[in-house]
Amino acid sequence: MASEDKSLHFIEQIIEDSLTNGFSQDKLRFRFPPEPNGYLHIGHAKSICLNFGLGLKYNAPVNLRFDDTNPAKEEQEYVDAIKEDLKWLGFNWSEELYSSDYFQQLYDWAVTMINNGKAYVDSQSSEEMAIQKGTPTQPGVDGPYRNRSIEENLTLFEGMKNGDFPEGSHVLRAKIDMTSTNMLMRDPLMYRILHRHHHRTGNDWNIYPMYDYAHGESDYVEQISHSICTLEFVMHRELYNWFLDQIYDENKVRPHQHEFARLNLNYTVMSKRKLLQLVQENIVNGWDDPRMPTISGLRRRGYTAAAIRKFCEVIGVAKRENIIDVSLLDFCLREDLNKTAPRVMAVLDPVKVVITNYAEGVEEWLEAENNQEDESAGYRKVIFSRELYIERDDFLEVAPAKFFRLSIGNEVRLKNGYIIKGESVTKDANGVITEIQVTYDPDSRSGSGSEASQRKVAGTLHWVAVKSAVEAEVRLYDRLFTDEAPDSHKEKSFLEFMNAESLQIVKGFVEPSLSAAKIGDHFQFQRLGYFVVDKDATDSKLVFNKTVGLKDAWEEKDKKEANLLMNTQKEINKYVKEKEDNNAQILLNSIVDNIKSIDNFSLLCQTMVKNVKNDNNSLLFANLILHFSDKVTANDVDPEIVHKLYTMSLKSQLATVRIFVLLNIKKDLANFSVFESQISDLRNVEKNEKVLEVLNSI
Repeated sequence: MASEDKSLHFIEQIIEDSLTNGFSQDKLRFRFPPEPNGYLHIGHAKSICLNFGLGLKYNAPVNLRFDDTNPAKEEQEYVDAIKEDLKWLGFNWSEELYSSDYFQQLYDWAVTMINNGKAYVDSQSSEEMAIQKGTPTQPGVDGPYRNRSIEENLTLFEGMKNGDFPEGSHVLRAKIDMTSTNMLMRDPLMYRILHRHHHRTGNDWNIYPMYDYAHGESDYVEQISHSICTLEFVMHRELYNWFLDQIYDENKVRPHQHEFARLNLNYTVMSKRKLLQLVQENIVNGWDDPRMPTISGLRRRGYTAAAIRKFCEVIGVAKRENIIDVSLLDFCLREDLNKTAPRVMAVLDPVKVVITNYAEGVEEWLEAENNQEDESAGYRKVIFSRELYIERDDFLEVAPAKFFRLSIGNEVRLKNGYIIKGESVTKDANGVITEIQVTYDPDSRSGSGSEASQRKVAGTLHWVAVKSAVEAEVRLYDRLFTDEAPDSHKEKSFLEFMNAESLQIVKGFVEPSLSAAKIGDHFQFQRLGYFVVDKDATDSKLVFNKTVGLKDAWEEKDKKEANLLMNTQKEINKYVKEKEDNNAQILLNSIVDNIKSIDNFSLLCQTMVKNVKNDNNSLLFANLILHFSDKVTANDVDPEIVHKLYTMSLKSQLATVRIFVLLNIKKDLANFSVFESQISDLRNVEKNEKVLEVLNSI
């Protein structure tokens, strides 16, 4: 039992404690409560797996309840998409319910609260209410309508329901405490007037309950035992409980709210508003664009339900917010696809290879293993002939020492086939290779058991035979954003970090066995990555989406850029110590080139901030990043840090630091006036000619 207890996450422990303290297991009930105002994304998957996982663990029902209280943003399309996503993830709900099912009950409870002096109609504007509500450090004050009579409140509220008033003219507020330290308790809104068509109730209602009121009361109607939500609702718990206090019957189950840390992924945005913006501005091709973090987008890209469930299991359930690396999701996907995806051959950037000593018109069937990770997957036949396609970057005329692919005079093995040797090339008028001539060793066929087949060669290439190759459109998808936290920078729009290379469409060739592939079929294109047949595919046109590479290219890139910046800092030290001007300039040019090559905005900002310290070399590095990177400006860094950098750099003993800080201040219009006096002081004492030259240009 002790070992089992250790494996419990804190929500499970809360439930175990409830059961230990006498709560009946047959009264356990959970829910997944999405608002149908957008498509579900990977962040929702964590909540889905948590709630439905608890249902499976405790053999308890889990409701799917749509919190559909805002007809201005909710649509049936979203309801249908959410249900499809849940089924695809492998979960079944006990009951399909809607907050709109309870509109009459919620209204009746609101009337009871008015009668009990716990709610009133407020006729202030939203701006007036915001002022009257105070601030986190200043208590609110009673509004002019807070003490309306019960009769007037009932009459006005009924008129709101009947559509007698325009939107924005009245709201119903709970009467709690305008001096509460929790601003959510300062007479929160319960109802607002909306003359909108609701996707289920049509035009029956002219008022709609606010989320904070409807959510907890809906939990109570459904007798949810544990209402699980994300950490941003911690402050809402007091209000959740207050609303329950107004209606709670001791003979019924009282829901309790518990909060866990939501899923935050790097290189991703998960705000529904921002995802909707991407769709509406046609930056992506709909909610199911394979670059989107929506479950439908991930499904279309080729992510599997098993991989997403495994990912949610691995990241666990915690109370503290943290950022999960998206590469972990890709790792879970590779693990799953590695076991299940058949291996096939495809060439995406083809160049023709002609085997000059192979007979013309002859075709040979070679045996190829479908999946070495799955013995039951068996084998298939692939056609081999005189003319083949290989990847263009698998050939160099003259190759460096560690190039383990085809080149003139060197041998490689063709996967499942023969050893070939590069002999010559044909080029077009622009010098582009159009054909590679090779010879092959007839005795070297893979699996033949001959002595030649056992011969070791440097590399193995994938290929497809020209005559039997099937043309396909291949969509090469990559991350949608270039920055690891695209929506975290106050002075920048997340749209500034769009990855211009997030989609490339190429014409490739695949082996003929794929001509029968169906929409949703997964494959590993050998040496290239995992791919899935897209829904745009037809009987006459194959369309594949790249799901994920065989390795994490972004992790490699991030490591390379981080290492490059570390090495560049060492070059700074060499530059500062170098006495000979030409050598110093060469070092500086190299440093500048390195800085310009870094794409990772957050990494540049972090490196710059770390180097704002009382050390000449560090100050120089920070100033060089600010001056030469086209990714970072002074506005992207905390003003206090920028001021500290400028102040210390102007006093630096190193002339180069003073030069570059002056150049940075010169182009920093927002801060220039702040440092005019320091620049003037420097003019009076500066003796270095190069620094004086910059000073005179300001």
